[in-house]
Amino acid sequence: MKKESSFSISRFVIKVFQGALIGLGAVLPGISGGVLCVVFGIYKTIMEFLADPFRKFKTHVPKLIPIGIGGVIGFLGVANLLSFLLEKYPAPSVCLFIGLIGGMLPSLFREAGEQGRSKASYVSMFLAMALIFALLIGLQVLSVEIAPNFAWYIFCGFCLALSVIAPGMSFSTLLMPLGLYEPFVAGIGHLDFAVLIPGGIGGLATVILFSKAVDTLFKTHYSVAFHAIVGVVIAATVMIIPFASFTVSVTSCLVNIVCLAVGIVAALLLDKFNQKYAVD
Repeated sequence: MKKESSFSISRFVIKVFQGALIGLGAVLPGISGGVLCVVFGIYKTIMEFLADPFRKFKTHVPKLIPIGIGGVIGFLGVANLLSFLLEKYPAPSVCLFIGLIGGMLPSLFREAGEQGRSKASYVSMFLAMALIFALLIGLQVLSVEIAPNFAWYIFCGFCLALSVIAPGMSFSTLLMPLGLYEPFVAGIGHLDFAVLIPGGIGGLATVILFSKAVDTLFKTHYSVAFHAIVGVVIAATVMIIPFASFTVSVTSCLVNIVCLAVGIVAALLLDKFNQKYAVD
């Protein structure tokens, strides 16, 4: 793995690009911005800063500025396009996202075992998987759908921030079954302050209240926590597979398969790119 020790334009551009992908991942269904932070090797830096922003300001902010710039570009730039694609081509879009997640699973599992694996690690993974399956299946059975308002947009902001500080926790996992995902993303894309303000409040409160606890959890129980997240990713991904769309016609089935393949290849290339260029 190549490691650069001094500032260079190429390294800055790479960081901006990776930040844009993180911003993109933060808003895409089923994908966690936190997972991409892990994949790109900057999760630890972000969590150390959020857990202790005053002491880490001088050392960590310079590293995070290009990531932040890219994140804003990726997050805002894709919101309108994503809203359009989900409305016009829902199944192929979701299949592309599923392919991206599937292609990232090997690197995520590799990262989870960085400090070794134990029986407790696998137990946590399967328990987390079972919990998410039960939760999402329960929401589907109950057909829970909520009218979006100020309070619910605060909840959306909470889920969005949680998807960054807890890798694998895609904010769309709960919002899509509740019918809150599309209006929240559309509001972001149109810079609707009725959505941005409560979403920002929820996100900021989540970072303040939970970032230090999550950082401590990963420092003390890294393998168990990370394997639980792998379980969450697997369960959440399976639950958004549009099985019915594969049986509509041969054409729709082929399109979905192509989108899955494109997503997998893109994710594997991103992993290879990350291994070539270290971020920190």
